[in-house]
Amino acid sequence: MKKIICALAALAAGLVLAVPGASAAPAAAAPAGGSVRIELPPPTGDLAVGRDTLHLVDRHRKDPWVPTEDRELMLSLYYPALARTGTPAPYMSVPEAKALLTDRGQLGEYVTPERVAAVRTHSRVGAVPRATPAGYPLIVLSPGFTMPRASLTVLAEDLASRGYVVAAVDHAYESDGTVFPGGRLLTCTACEEVRPDGSVRRVSDGRARDIPFVLDRLTGPRSAWRYSALIDSRHIGMAGHSIGGAASSATMAVDPRVDAGVNLDGTFFTPVPEGGLGGRPFLMLAGDPALLPPDFPDTSWEDTWSRLDGWKRWLTVTGAGHPTFTDWPVLGDAAGYPHPETPLSGTRSQQITRAYVGAFFDLHLRGLPAPRLDGPTAADPEVLFHRS
Repeated sequence: MKKIICALAALAAGLVLAVPGASAAPAAAAPAGGSVRIELPPPTGDLAVGRDTLHLVDRHRKDPWVPTEDRELMLSLYYPALARTGTPAPYMSVPEAKALLTDRGQLGEYVTPERVAAVRTHSRVGAVPRATPAGYPLIVLSPGFTMPRASLTVLAEDLASRGYVVAAVDHAYESDGTVFPGGRLLTCTACEEVRPDGSVRRVSDGRARDIPFVLDRLTGPRSAWRYSALIDSRHIGMAGHSIGGAASSATMAVDPRVDAGVNLDGTFFTPVPEGGLGGRPFLMLAGDPALLPPDFPDTSWEDTWSRLDGWKRWLTVTGAGHPTFTDWPVLGDAAGYPHPETPLSGTRSQQITRAYVGAFFDLHLRGLPAPRLDGPTAADPEVLFHRS
């Protein structure tokens, strides 16, 4: 029952209504197994990347899914670092990988939990921070419902290599499995309660309370992070996949510290206020509408578009399925998994995601030119400007 509920909730939390487009053919299937270590694509920026882990507990708020406990969060913090310092960062733990594959069906036939946990990253634990007088803009990443924060590693490492501090957040009891201090594997208790009937909004509403707490603990006078001096708290962005994308706009609606937001293929279960987001910029990046069920009843993107009152773009990606904007197409290709739900190759999936999200934050947090966001380009024929 839990698995069925999770699958339904994840579907509802992730699919969006977008403009029509052509679909691509699925990749050919490959045999199960494989012993070659999977490696994530290297970041495109010039800076080496460090990674730290931070456990946060909000003593003033009870967990929405387990009300007997205080709200807990696990963060992976990526930051510009000095090259060749520290040791390679793990992708995730074996228990986390096992929980993930248990809820991913066929993928488990192509790759083992041990192989997923051993994926080679491009960030390093204990790396010496690369100091800069002005600090680096902060970007918060929130994953999809049931998905761990590790699912956004490719994007997080790339942004850090371009000169950002990135905080990828695991929200307790909202992933298939996340290890918390003491070796506790917290599974998706939220899946038992959430149904795709509007109550999914509890997830995005809750995350809109999580992220302001995260910002307080990262940028406040008593920061919980040892490298908080790296952060330029005057420039903060947020991006999320699926329900994490809905959480981006929901957070912006309640916290003016977030200057710019991105929704990666997520239904806006928490509506954007009628009065907009105070003129702040927002990017909506969606999968291929041709891959959606023909009767999928979502009007949230149309409703949101009319309410956004600042710089805005609505882009769709031909051949992109719901997982396109995460690490899964990259890992699936490497493992030989055909991932028919994401016809676009892992290479193009990560190239497009990193290029457009990076360009958006470069433009709005750092004031750098971002010609990719001006209109269609021959370099990215899959990217369609639905609204601009």
